[in-house]
Amino acid sequence: MSDPAAFIRAQTALGAPSIVPEIRLHLASEVTPLWRATEATLSNSNVPPPYWAFAWPGGQALARHVIDHPATVRGRRVLDFAAGSGVVAIAAARAGAAGVTAADIDSFAATAIALNAAANGVAIAVETEDLIDRPSAWDVVLAGDVCYEQPMAGRTTAWLRRLAAPGTTVLMGDPGRTYRPTDGLVELGRYQVPTSLDLECRTLQETVVWRLLPADGA
Repeated sequence: MSDPAAFIRAQTALGAPSIVPEIRLHLASEVTPLWRATEATLSNSNVPPPYWAFAWPGGQALARHVIDHPATVRGRRVLDFAAGSGVVAIAAARAGAAGVTAADIDSFAATAIALNAAANGVAIAVETEDLIDRPSAWDVVLAGDVCYEQPMAGRTTAWLRRLAAPGTTVLMGDPGRTYRPTDGLVELGRYQVPTSLDLECRTLQETVVWRLLPADGA
């Protein structure tokens, strides 16, 4: 595609996530029409779902938590892992992080993050390489809604626990996904996130922000 930014602007509208009204994002109202438009534009039926066009509950809860508790990230190097729209990265930048990287392997997400960062007047570095298994280069790692598929959840959680072991703070935002770890978590906050029936099959999703402990539970 010659201009993915133009495509994103044409398929979305600037709006504010329900519990993070301070942040503006390029958002879509429905998954399926956007997914089909993306496939048609790329002439490819195997493109990933357009996660980048929605503010998922885990990300919204994390963003709200970071804005309400800026000491979590202030003056620290922050990674927003599997960033999607970049809402968590934007929240961290607004809260005073020393540097923020938003990582997502979807190239459309990378473009959407750049557009969303510009819309909010913040600077965010975008990383499209798979970072899992890399050593920590961050003081805080934020991961929203990463436990909805078994292979990704297991691989991601194991890596995040390894990052937490040397002292990196790892926070997860999760609305009760099936593959969320059941132990080694400390609850930091609980949020009621209004959601779309098109995304979650319900209109309100209770979402928890957890601190993930290293494997030894320290």
